[in-house]
Amino acid sequence: MTIVSDVPISVPDAGSDAGSDAEPDAVADFSHDDNWHLHLGEVEGPETSQRLAAQRRLHELLVKASRLQVWRLRHQLPGAGSGDLEDLAQQAADDAHLAVLRGLGEFEGRSRFSTWVFKFGILQAGVAVRRQAWRHREVTLSETLPFVDTDHGPASRAEGSDLRRAVHDALTTALTPRQRQIMIALLVDDVPIDVLAQRLGTTRNALYKNVHDARKRLREALIASGHLEALPDRRTS
Repeated sequence: MTIVSDVPISVPDAGSDAGSDAEPDAVADFSHDDNWHLHLGEVEGPETSQRLAAQRRLHELLVKASRLQVWRLRHQLPGAGSGDLEDLAQQAADDAHLAVLRGLGEFEGRSRFSTWVFKFGILQAGVAVRRQAWRHREVTLSETLPFVDTDHGPASRAEGSDLRRAVHDALTTALTPRQRQIMIALLVDDVPIDVLAQRLGTTRNALYKNVHDARKRLREALIASGHLEALPDRRTS
């Protein structure tokens, strides 16, 4: 990013901990009429003034939400100025706008539409910040665990070494190479899941499934080696 300024732009509670606590104030301007979203689903015929107004209102709300979250997470982008943060918020709002339109059929009316939409802006802004923070960082897809030397007594070292060998053996024998790479990247190297999904050209859901399957295989391997106790069978006859 090009650093343009360090003068803060006007955002609601930019220095406070935003999130669910800040949401009611942020959506208050849109709460007087929550039926406007019905015009967003109008796809047949020419553009109507109601649909255009609904699109504008949706985008304004998403900009508020994404801007709030970008400023909340700005410590992850220490070199970014206010202009950079605003650009990131606008990009996140655009992406969230498309996501909302794709997911209109999933809105069940259990909450206000404005509240439901707000979450899209928050989520997309978080993804945008994490990706930007990792933009110039290399993601090393390692298949081996790093060695950690713990300065404990002989008994603790022996026990730790035994468990470390068991985990290493389970990673090597129970998991596929791709599962090993994903588990180490997410759980050891702390790569954000959306960043890893982008680098691997896959989706968050696909990675979640890989992690779920890998954890199941690891648990089964460690139970078989005697390093974990089997969970009681909770199924009823």
